[in-house]
Amino acid sequence: MKKLHLLLSAALLMIFVACGDDSNEYNIGGKKGEDTPVQPDDRQSSGPEIAKYNLEFPALKGGKSVVVVHNAKLTNNKTVVNFSVEWDTEMHAQRWTCYQMYSDVNAQYVQRYDKAHDVDNTLSYATGQYPNDPELPTEYQFTKDSYKGSGYDHGHICPSQDRVCSEEANRQTFCMTNMQPQNHNFNAGIWEKMENQVRTWAKKFDTLFVCKGGTIDKSEWIIKYLGSGNNRIPVPKYFFMAVLGKKGTSFKATGFWIPQDSYTSSSIKSYAVTIQALQNNTGIDFFCNLPDDIENQVENIAHSQMEKEWTWQQ
Repeated sequence: MKKLHLLLSAALLMIFVACGDDSNEYNIGGKKGEDTPVQPDDRQSSGPEIAKYNLEFPALKGGKSVVVVHNAKLTNNKTVVNFSVEWDTEMHAQRWTCYQMYSDVNAQYVQRYDKAHDVDNTLSYATGQYPNDPELPTEYQFTKDSYKGSGYDHGHICPSQDRVCSEEANRQTFCMTNMQPQNHNFNAGIWEKMENQVRTWAKKFDTLFVCKGGTIDKSEWIIKYLGSGNNRIPVPKYFFMAVLGKKGTSFKATGFWIPQDSYTSSSIKSYAVTIQALQNNTGIDFFCNLPDDIENQVENIAHSQMEKEWTWQQ
């Protein structure tokens, strides 16, 4: 595993990831706007270049953010990027987690990690069910778990069930950097249905590129806070998923946008939105490492056409 200690100033952000730059030479397979078929997913990347290449990455917000990249060894002994997080050091929360789904990581070799006897509340990676992320700089780690006793679940953003390909990959998903506070009925209900839908889709594509999270960037997007001081955690009012499917040289995309406390339908299709609508809602530029022509195509599709292109579970 490696960590990217990136306190992202505006200048550094321009160097680190040039989303939206028509002359972006970092897109694998050709510059943005070219018709050259892309080979976008570099699963061995682990350094700063990852955000320039990997399609699951959105544009980084910057400011006082730290980007953490988790590498994991799979059961077949391949070492790959497991998932990545943009962690807001002021909000004490993840802005998003992004990851890929493909045959090697879709395989099931292990069971969900279970450390049910975390009674000391040390947030230790060695002993805790939901530990501090060892790849996060020490000054940004929690001294206590404000989820406990709050009534909110530790809501996985990269699901444990999406990483049953190896013990290391699964264990990493339990780090606090990959959590957001979720009502249990939400976490075990509509959110779980959406996660199951994504796993079903993963079987139909060569690769799915996924970016998910909860809203933390505006006060009106936050229900309340748990804890205080350095242990204060925002409770998102909305959760989102952006999904890009690649099969051969073709791409298509869809998203979900759902209020945590006020959703009314049990049908996940009710919360499906286009990527452009999701960008308008979140202020996040998803899949910005695609060549411009493909990005415009997958983002600006009509909602009715998007529904025709994806098969929805009810």
